[in-house]
Amino acid sequence: MKKILEIALGIVTSIGGFLDVGAIATAAEAGSTYGFQLIWVIVLGTICVIFLVEMSGRLAAVSKHTLAAAVRERFGFNFYVIPLFAEIVVDFLVLAAEIGGVCIALQLLTGISFQWFALPVAFAIWSLIWFGNFGIIENGVSVLGLITLVFVFATFKLHPSLTQIGTGLLPTLPKEDTAHYLFLVVSILGALISPYLFYFYSSGAVEDKWDESHIGINRAVAGLGMSFGSIVSLGLLIVAAVVLKPKGIQVDSYEQAALMLTEPLGYWGFILFAASLGIACFGAALEVTLDTAYIVAQAFGWNWGENLKPKEAARFTFVYTVFVFLASLLMVFGVDPLQLTLFSMAITAVILPPVIIPFLVLMNDKLYVGKYRNGWISNSVIIFTIVLAFVLALVAIPLEILGG
Repeated sequence: MKKILEIALGIVTSIGGFLDVGAIATAAEAGSTYGFQLIWVIVLGTICVIFLVEMSGRLAAVSKHTLAAAVRERFGFNFYVIPLFAEIVVDFLVLAAEIGGVCIALQLLTGISFQWFALPVAFAIWSLIWFGNFGIIENGVSVLGLITLVFVFATFKLHPSLTQIGTGLLPTLPKEDTAHYLFLVVSILGALISPYLFYFYSSGAVEDKWDESHIGINRAVAGLGMSFGSIVSLGLLIVAAVVLKPKGIQVDSYEQAALMLTEPLGYWGFILFAASLGIACFGAALEVTLDTAYIVAQAFGWNWGENLKPKEAARFTFVYTVFVFLASLLMVFGVDPLQLTLFSMAITAVILPPVIIPFLVLMNDKLYVGKYRNGWISNSVIIFTIVLAFVLALVAIPLEILGG
């Protein structure tokens, strides 16, 4: 019974924590611009992230190592500097975008410019990490994130064509603006396969003292949680495709994206969109902030842990304190949150090889996972997806910059 409850809670928090600023921005723009054509990317990205999250939990349960600590131990600090630096840069951009998402949600509700909210939001994030514990961040905020199921409800209310949705499962190129289409493919994959997800997950598993008895729980949470969470992203894309695309509204700002729920839900749809954006981004900002402190502390062998008092892990605390307030400055200076989000998601796809290849080596190493090594299916799915994302990123990002 205890394991069933753990699985149920894990699935619920995975659903609530799946959607973040990247998933919202990319799915909204994809649906409003290309209709159902990019559904296949969400499906592919979800399959890949299921494998990666399951792997990170399995590594933690069997080896008692976080992903960052295992890579550093297996390959040495000099090698680990490369993925560490790449992840810190991307985490910084993603955190700024998540803070921007919360600020935009508050702007939608109050009419006050998002820039004024940046520092208060950063302070709220810092305060919850400083005074809270891992359980509050992992479960409490993620449960609030279940509000994002409003996009699934709206999908059923709109009665989209199942035939059209089905055609989106097959990759096809648009008749025009192929460069932006490819850029969105890369951004969606980057949003769904953000490394902070599995770095954070492995650190959480170690904090929760997982062992081999958690292997089954881990598989259920990763598979079912990520799958159900993906349904929210699909719902968002479908609602944007049904509501915004026929009206010729392409999402260039979150204000435009907020219109997608007004047709099926009226005035409350606007309020629910703002609430979904704010809560989802706030929860993700907590995870990204902690993830950065985790990987830095684990890289240098410092004390770390959200369940430790700040004075017991002073350098760990210092990292997340500095990081969250520096990231908020991008919003203070007025950087466009939506454009920053799309760019940071695309850059995420570029760093996937140096981050994930060492991870794959570990998951095929008997010294770390013993009999729980990866099978050929796991390896093949992940290699195919990250190579696709990386190659498309090298092509699409320059084209998008030149086109813009």
